[in-house]
Amino acid sequence: MGGFTLDDILATRKPRDSWWTVFMVDPLACRLALLVANHTSITPNGLTRLSMLIGFASAAAFTEGMLVAGAVLFYLSFMVDCMDGKIARLKGTGTPFGLWLDYVGDRVRVVCCAFGWGFGEYTRTGDTDLALAAVGVVVLDLFRYINGPQLKRVKDATRALLETRLEGQYVLAESVLRSRPRSELEQARTEFEQTVEDAGATVVDLQKAFHARFPWYDRFRVFLVRHRVRTHVVSGIEFHAAVFVVAPLFGAAALVPVAAVAGALLLAFEMFLVYRVWLASRQVPRTAAEREKILV
Repeated sequence: MGGFTLDDILATRKPRDSWWTVFMVDPLACRLALLVANHTSITPNGLTRLSMLIGFASAAAFTEGMLVAGAVLFYLSFMVDCMDGKIARLKGTGTPFGLWLDYVGDRVRVVCCAFGWGFGEYTRTGDTDLALAAVGVVVLDLFRYINGPQLKRVKDATRALLETRLEGQYVLAESVLRSRPRSELEQARTEFEQTVEDAGATVVDLQKAFHARFPWYDRFRVFLVRHRVRTHVVSGIEFHAAVFVVAPLFGAAALVPVAAVAGALLLAFEMFLVYRVWLASRQVPRTAAEREKILV
């Protein structure tokens, strides 16, 4: 039905992704996506719906106390969910509605599976910690999805404020790094300024304070980028993998402690993002003052 190759599928992967997806899911998902692309007419939305159905099956297995089966089904659900984006980018068959379906499907799967293993185990053991852990998982997942868009709004407002305070041409350091992700900041800055020297543009680093406090971070970022891994090491994907795949494989006794540790790490990385955005907002007036001195 199609003549796609594995290289075609590999080219559809995100430039940077969660380490769980890169190492634990994509090696199998890419090969299954190749079979789907070449031998079926299933659409990305069809794969999303299939992912949701498998997710419901995972929740049902958790509810019945079949933790290992629930973990395997959750992994399969997530893997199929990863395949829909690859097929959409490969064939150009993605739709705006598919974005909504994919987003809602993820949230529904998490809620159903959390209450499946949390309240399913609670009804069998009477341990209220399991029910509270399920609620905590849902709340943390909701916070993560609220926090992301709000941080983006703050970043956009920070950039808008910077534009009103600065004169002359400039480009943000994060934009330079986006075009040269495998280079450390100083090297990327030098390369960029050499290419646009005639235009007079300069690089503005809103993370100047962050880089001064954590000089090792840039090397760490480059190391991860070279392995196609994003710097948000514990994101929602790793959180879900720990709670719904890893913990159930070790039995009911592991559900609460693993959820607690994974939740704490998720919250810590979300606060890390907040911290970086806060430092960037504080850097605007300092950058403006430095530019004024230069112009004078």
